[in-house]
Amino acid sequence: MPDPVLTTTLLFAGMGLFLALGVPIAIALGGLSIGMIYLFWSPMALNMVPIKAFSTASSFEYLAIPLFIFMAAMLQRARVADDLYDTMQKFFGGLRGGLAVGTIVICTLFAAMAGISGAATISMGMIAIPSMLSRGYGKDITLGAIAAGGSLGILIPPSVTMIVYGIVANTSIGKLYAGGLMPGLVIAALFCAYLILRGWLQPEISGGQDMQRYSWREKVASLRGLVLPLSLIVAVMGSILSGIASVSEASAVGAGGAILCAVILRRCTWTMLREAAEDTLHLSCMIFWIIIGATAMSTFYTAMGASRLIEGLVLGLEINRWIVLIAMLSILFVMGMLLDTVGIIMITVPIFVPIVVALGFDPVWFGILFIIMMEIGFLTPPFGYNLFYLRGVAPPSIRMTDIYRSVIPFILLMLAAVGLCMAAPGIVLWLPEQLF
Repeated sequence: MPDPVLTTTLLFAGMGLFLALGVPIAIALGGLSIGMIYLFWSPMALNMVPIKAFSTASSFEYLAIPLFIFMAAMLQRARVADDLYDTMQKFFGGLRGGLAVGTIVICTLFAAMAGISGAATISMGMIAIPSMLSRGYGKDITLGAIAAGGSLGILIPPSVTMIVYGIVANTSIGKLYAGGLMPGLVIAALFCAYLILRGWLQPEISGGQDMQRYSWREKVASLRGLVLPLSLIVAVMGSILSGIASVSEASAVGAGGAILCAVILRRCTWTMLREAAEDTLHLSCMIFWIIIGATAMSTFYTAMGASRLIEGLVLGLEINRWIVLIAMLSILFVMGMLLDTVGIIMITVPIFVPIVVALGFDPVWFGILFIIMMEIGFLTPPFGYNLFYLRGVAPPSIRMTDIYRSVIPFILLMLAAVGLCMAAPGIVLWLPEQLF
């Protein structure tokens, strides 16, 4: 049996080298793991790789991932966000910074329907950027609100990222969903408060002095745009939190509901269904290859005793447990700048979670802190996904530096939310304790 210190050094150094060379993370994880299993364990142990891959890909729990992705793809193509934006424009258009606040509200609702970040970011980028810029909103408020609001998709249930985390960490996905709801709403409220404050302090970049106002008749008429989204949210989240359906079963409800929404809106076509299915296939394959590669690495790492070595070293340190926790979150912050969310989960969770539990922290509470750090990773340069989603739909006048600069205040607000959840764990744990 090789020295666990040598195994750890070679594994992480090799992975860092591959990623620095631009090797896709799935190949870096899987290829490196296969090579080390052959060299340090046994050629016969390679038989477990296809067995693990099959068991992972055929897991009933993981079935929710492609179904939620399909739901998000259908909602994006059905232009549900168009109707939501019309409603928010009627209600918030007369408020300084109101369209930015409305954008956050729409992204929050979209997060509760879609479960991934890209759907809301792309949809709102296409709709809101031209509308807000034409009404006198500054680039930083416009871009920051859309990018930050879109990132809520991985925190507010039904979150695809939480499914992966829950399975890897052996933590109840239902409890994670319940635990993520309040922090998600708190972060959305912080975003809205910040945008309203900017609106009062800097009206010249928040829609100007003359706000467009609407009658109550127009506002009430626009509420029909909320009927389908709210119905889908109640159907998916209500079935999970009430215990009527498992997460995988609820994902099927969501996928069917998304098709029904498109049909009701008279926007469902065979082309739309094919494109949504193709997007689902591409994104699901990417996620599953990362999971398969990381599962091989995790199995090898655990079999070599290296994970127990790190756990023993950390627990043997005579330092405050909160310092250990902050160090973990700092590592996640840095990794979020560079790596894919699923890859970070598969690499760090098998190491971090046993340490967190041994230190006496609640695993659901830590899971939500973990997910918030991944949410921040969607916004942090240089490789935050939402930054590139937004660049893809922004007009040519928008530069990448404009997008980078716009998200800084929202990153700070999310870090403040992490501190708030650490100081008041009840924000995370109250709802899971009530429901489970």
